[in-house]
Amino acid sequence: MQTETILVVAPNNDGRKFVKLLQHHHLPFAVLTNSTAEEKHFEKQGVEQIVRIDTSMTEKWVIPKMTVGCIFIFESSLNLTCRYLQICRSWTEREIHVITRQLMHPRGVYQRMGADHVIYTKTGEVGFILKGLRDGCR
Repeated sequence: MQTETILVVAPNNDGRKFVKLLQHHHLPFAVLTNSTAEEKHFEKQGVEQIVRIDTSMTEKWVIPKMTVGCIFIFESSLNLTCRYLQICRSWTEREIHVITRQLMHPRGVYQRMGADHVIYTKTGEVGFILKGLRDGCR
């Protein structure tokens, strides 16, 4: 059986901290981005798998050449988060988590777009998610 790869959308500091935690714990992951600058940032950080897509062009939404496991989308905006949900939902049967600091964004919007869990954080501390990863995502 092929190893599942955790997919992370990390356009903010909270997401970048989470990527560092994944690296530290040697978990198999890839970063998904729509930005050349983000791609270069993660390359410098030593991220081995980076998937860059054009979020505005639906005909270019190709499933990555990996077995996608759980997905973690760190919210940068409501629109972009919904777009990533739209893109990624068909890539996995595993859980998709949206991590946000915005209490104003209704959980229902993200869930209708395909998120299984919406996690609110005031401090950006998301290390507790690693326990769920070690226990196995559904």
